[in-house]
Amino acid sequence: MSDATQVLQSVKHIVLVLSGKGGVGKSTFATQLALTLVQNGKKVGLLDVDLCGPSIPRMLGIEKRDVHQCSEGWLPVYCDASQRLGVMSIAFLLAGRGDAVVWRGPKKNAMIKQFLVDVYWGELDYLIIDTPPGTSDEHITVIENIISCKPDGAVLVTTSQAVATADVRREVSFCSKTKLPILGIVENMSGYVCPHCSHCTNVFSRGGGEMLAKHADVPFLGSIPLDPNLAACGDEGKSFVEAFPESKACKSIQEIVANLSKRLE
Repeated sequence: MSDATQVLQSVKHIVLVLSGKGGVGKSTFATQLALTLVQNGKKVGLLDVDLCGPSIPRMLGIEKRDVHQCSEGWLPVYCDASQRLGVMSIAFLLAGRGDAVVWRGPKKNAMIKQFLVDVYWGELDYLIIDTPPGTSDEHITVIENIISCKPDGAVLVTTSQAVATADVRREVSFCSKTKLPILGIVENMSGYVCPHCSHCTNVFSRGGGEMLAKHADVPFLGSIPLDPNLAACGDEGKSFVEAFPESKACKSIQEIVANLSKRLE
């Protein structure tokens, strides 16, 4: 067994969150996916390998926590006393929020490998791996180190615009070339639902993610409308799915997670 296989042998499901383009809400979705799974009674690990833009600790309100070690390796930072959501990110190792990671590829790859083989997650129902945009060294390093663990696959996040879906087509090709299964596509920022009259305005157009899923012959997991409260919760480090359970966006996220869980379990 490889090092990663030994470390992750007690993890039931490994899911990568990918996007071909930055700014489509990939890390926001990964965070809400993890929080919703925890709400559903699962034990979850969230690994942030976006080394140059580590935003997940801020979204969860755990930015200033320290990483500790045990005999098995690094311990993830837990979001609550019940330790049902553990997080690891390079943000915990930086002096401040504004510090830039100015590293060449080999050092990034070494850091990612260390995250994959030196973090002691223990028993998990899900390990969610949030990756940077694109199809670069970081993605290849992740897949090379976990492929022996037989990851369940990837969720691709896009918006409806043609520019975003074109980039996600490349992500579909990347998954095919690396033999990483695609669990489905999520369309984010899919219309704005008025909180007063419930009318949906397609600010960025609509349906591009679903069309891409049909074209690529992969499942379409669902769409998430724009919601200012979702962005505000991310900035403030609060759980959107707990704070706004009746919102259209929250119900959409729950439906997507239900669709994904059904495919996996």
